[in-house]
Amino acid sequence: MDLGRLRALHAVAVHGSVGGAASALGFTPSAVSQQIAKLERETRTVLLERQGRGVRLTDAAHRLADTAQRVLALVEQAEVTLEEQRGRAAGRLLVASFATAARGLLPGVLAELHVGFPELEVRLLESDPYPAAELVARGEVDLAVVQDWASVPLPVQEGLDRLDLGTDPVDLLLPADHPLAVLDAVPVTELRGQRWTSVPPGNICHDWLLHTMREIGEEPDVRYQVGEFDTQIALITAGLGLGLVPRLARGPLPPGVVARPVTPEPFRRVHVLWRAQTSRRPAVTAALDVLRRHWDALDLRAGQPL
Repeated sequence: MDLGRLRALHAVAVHGSVGGAASALGFTPSAVSQQIAKLERETRTVLLERQGRGVRLTDAAHRLADTAQRVLALVEQAEVTLEEQRGRAAGRLLVASFATAARGLLPGVLAELHVGFPELEVRLLESDPYPAAELVARGEVDLAVVQDWASVPLPVQEGLDRLDLGTDPVDLLLPADHPLAVLDAVPVTELRGQRWTSVPPGNICHDWLLHTMREIGEEPDVRYQVGEFDTQIALITAGLGLGLVPRLARGPLPPGVVARPVTPEPFRRVHVLWRAQTSRRPAVTAALDVLRRHWDALDLRAGQPL
């Protein structure tokens, strides 16, 4: 059986759809479907069945995908050994990152890797920390830039290593004419009874907002659930609610919106995850070094990345 076709099947099993597999592999959905169709002919087995507008794996496909995961792990070990012997970063490196780090940190990192390591093909996949950590553990991505909170730690599976990059402070964003805007710093207990904008449920930032407000006896009134912080800021500008926004996520604030620190100061922690068995891989060590240096170059104290 062709290794590329096994990789395509494994990706569909991990991501739950042909489209998700295509995004992770850097192919078109049509190319992934063709790979699966060829694998079905090779194995003389039905692997995907239609289910509504999507597909589902058959029982045989699930068993084959489990085998594919073990085969791909062996191939990865061989690739790590060969790259280590060559002593230079080469091959493909797939990086997952939560959205604001993908915008505020990764462009410079990817540009430096592209110029400094011409034999290395780096790909980026935007992903929330929960699925990103699972993708690393399953071998679908090589590195994941993730974030969590001390009160909502990210579960990390056994076999993963972690680099702690640092912390990203969070400010309260509110209309300039809001009564709380006159305060130099806003005690968290003053946040009761407010309307909120937030990312949707299932996102670690949403979980943190719920946890923080419930600690002061408040079930937050989250009126507006949107994925992009820029959209949250637009809603705040319109006077529709307040938002707790990390500094890495922010550009210049529009007129009529102000940022105030909260006491005690909330902050999220930013980490990089990778599989321990790939720690010797030159591509991984090079990427970790570049990530660390670019994070250290950020100035988040003033609320704006450089």
